[in-house]
Order: sequence, then C-alpha cells, then structure tokens
Amino acid sequence: MKTYNEMFLEARKRLKNAGIEAYSLEARLIMIAATGKTREEYARDMQLYAPDELEEKLDGMLARRIAGEPVAYITGEWEFYGITLNMTPDVLVPRIDTEVLAEKAIEELNSRESGARVLDMCCGSGCVGMAIAANTAGCRIVLADNSAAALNVCRSNLMRNSLTRSCTCIETDALDTPPMLIGKFDMIVCNPPYIPSDDIKTLDASVRDFEPVSALDGGADGLDFYRRIIPEWKIVMKEGGCMMFECGIGQAEHIVRMMEKNGYENVQVYKDTLGIDRVVKGIKGTEVE
Repeated sequence: MKTYNEMFLEARKRLKNAGIEAYSLEARLIMIAATGKTREEYARDMQLYAPDELEEKLDGMLARRIAGEPVAYITGEWEFYGITLNMTPDVLVPRIDTEVLAEKAIEELNSRESGARVLDMCCGSGCVGMAIAANTAGCRIVLADNSAAALNVCRSNLMRNSLTRSCTCIETDALDTPPMLIGKFDMIVCNPPYIPSDDIKTLDASVRDFEPVSALDGGADGLDFYRRIIPEWKIVMKEGGCMMFECGIGQAEHIVRMMEKNGYENVQVYKDTLGIDRVVKGIKGTEVE
C-alpha cells in the first residue's frame, strides 16, 4: 500500500517527465479530485495509506493529462477571481488574462452608483459575470451565450456559488441584433472568440484538440465579434454606459478605432500582467438626434 503523499510524488514525477510545466500544482489538483476529498481533508490525510482502487483511478486521470487534456476538464473544476467553477469541455477554461477584464469591470462599477445592470456576452462558464456579481454591490447580471450547453454549465456555476438571485442566463447570439425586451444596460462586458481562423491549427494541442472551437474562432482576422457588437449592441446601453472587451495580441488598436468610429468616448486600453494590451473600454456618449 502507498500513502497519499507517495502517490502524489509519483504523479508529480510522471507529469514532470511528460513536460507539464505546472507539474506540481496539477498533480495536487488531480490527486484531490481523484480522492474526492476537500483540500483541507487531503492535506490532513497526506501520510495515511490510500485505498488500492485509488491508484487505478489516478492512473487514468494522469494519462488524460499527459495526452493533452486540460486539467480543468479532468478535475471538473477551476478557479477564477476567487470563485470555484464547474468545468466541462462545453466551455473554455478561464485564463489569468481574463481576470484583467473582470478586475477593470469591477473597478468601473464600484466607482458608480450601486445597482447597475450588466450584460456578460459570450459568457461561457459565466466567470466574468459571476466575478462582477460577487465583488460589486447590488449589480444585476445577465449572462448570455449562443451555446445551450455552455449555459447549462453557467447555471450550475451560479447555483454552486449562490449567485442565482443576482444573475440570470439567456441564450442569444452576439452576432445577431439584440433580442426584443432585453432592456438597457449600464455595462456590457465581453470576452468573445478572437483567434483568427487560420491560427487555430497552430494553438497548443491542449487548446486546439479539447476546448470548444466555437469559443475560439473570431473569423479571418479574429475581429468578427467586435465588428458586430460595437455598433449593434450599443442600442441596449444606457447613456454613459460602459462597453468593455478582452482582446488578443495586436487587436487593441483596431478595437479602439472601431469604438471611436462608432461614437464611444474616453476609450482606454489596459495591459495584462505580461504588458500585452488586453482590455479595451469605451463609454457610450450622448446620442445626437
């Protein structure tokens, strides 16, 4: 028999030998998921002997990771901005870059009066909208996606984090005109598909082969969603409302021009932790009749 710690060390070694960069962290996450324990229980029981059947289960999970499957799909959960989310292959795994979008949205909303109405478009797992709901006062969040499967994950995350009273989900396509009776919003946040179509085949296999292509493919130059949302969804924004996007490398300057051309004011760009232009924000000005 082996202790939980011995099994962890073996898992860690396998992932390291397979070239997994965050091998220690991922070995721990997979071990915790395999045991079914909480993190506290796992830490407490490290020196205890593990049941024999755990080794086979762990072996299967490690094989999936070594084959390239993201650890979030293997464990079934991921953390984003302090929130634990359910994860399935129907949604993208949230990146640290996207926390910049959440952070800037939260800062903007907390500088305004409480009770804002926010639309999170292309919401996927719901990570951005939920981070806003959990870190602002009285905001009401509408989470929108064109994937029914993604919205099922989003709803499960709202329930898991007790956010169903402040958040609701709707199925709608960002490339369409806004649905009737959706109302007006103080803020629209969006992390749309922005990978150029031809670049998808060059992505890391863990992304290309496992994550939903529909949540990655932004058209020939990656800008299809911005071209549509910036002019078309302005109609559901209140005067002085804020529209905020995540974007890819080299895209910010194009989005700035689109927003300025469509009458948005005070357009600003924010960098991520690597110094890459990652978030673009604009304010809806007064409409001239």
